[in-house]
Amino acid sequence: MPHTSARRLTLSVERYPIAGAFVIARGAKTEAVVVVATISQGEATGRGECVPYARYGESVLSVTAQIESLRGTIEEGIDRQALQALLPPGAARNAVDCALWDLEAKIAGVPAFTLAGLDRLSPVTTAFTISVATPETMAEAARAATHRPLLKIKLAGDGDPARIAAVHAAAPDSTLIVDANEAWTEANLERNLEACAKADVRLVEQPLPARNDAALERISHIVPVCADESIHDRHGLEALRARYDAINIKLDKTGGLTEAFALADAAEALGFSQMIGCMVSTSLAMAPAMLLAPGARFVDLDGPLLLAQDRPHGLKYEGSILYPPTAELWG
Repeated sequence: MPHTSARRLTLSVERYPIAGAFVIARGAKTEAVVVVATISQGEATGRGECVPYARYGESVLSVTAQIESLRGTIEEGIDRQALQALLPPGAARNAVDCALWDLEAKIAGVPAFTLAGLDRLSPVTTAFTISVATPETMAEAARAATHRPLLKIKLAGDGDPARIAAVHAAAPDSTLIVDANEAWTEANLERNLEACAKADVRLVEQPLPARNDAALERISHIVPVCADESIHDRHGLEALRARYDAINIKLDKTGGLTEAFALADAAEALGFSQMIGCMVSTSLAMAPAMLLAPGARFVDLDGPLLLAQDRPHGLKYEGSILYPPTAELWG
């Protein structure tokens, strides 16, 4: 990228209330707290959004401190490739990397997907998340979402077969994927997978805790199993081949779109199918992830649908159909 003028980095912390509550096996949240990196150069401005995630040892303070530690380097004109060696995979690098993609596209006067070597971006169908609750409450939520073709069911461990059956009965025409968020155990793994198979679930995400998932090597995958917490970037991907059939690529884990593309290429070479996922965040975080959608089996970019209000110039959703971003938002 040509450096025709000095850059300026601005960081902001923003809060977006969630519509109701978002509940997974690890707990509930009522707002999305995001960090936005804005990098300006001349008349061009690029933005990137990340979600600090306590599960990975991150906080708003730690993420902003990581980015601030590189302020001078960023403002002197660092490029995306050099950034990879200066910050580890995670939320901080994601915000900066996506801001640099956006800035590069704005300076070049072309869409970010063109920079990525894509011909175009097309609308995609995204999953819609059903938070974990009692079977009856989850069935009610599923009935309200029967117009959505793809539902993602959050699970919690004990009692999951009843939850799966209840959602399937309430939304029999919707394709189901489930996310245990590491809540299953070796003792209930096969029983829960059998419940998934009975309900025609198409994918089971992260059933066992990361680093304690060896049991997946010893059982029949009657439903394909997807790694989430067990995979962040390319490191360690090959070691998961005997345990997982798919991986969930999230920009907040990979540390941005640059590494996400590299991970996707490595996953394809090793025979993993791909899911593109997100944290609960605004359209600014979803937009760069859409560049990965053409190679994905499942797209799970419903973060803005879970918020009480998205940011200005947000992505267009028609039901579960998600449209590419406008330049006012990103890229």
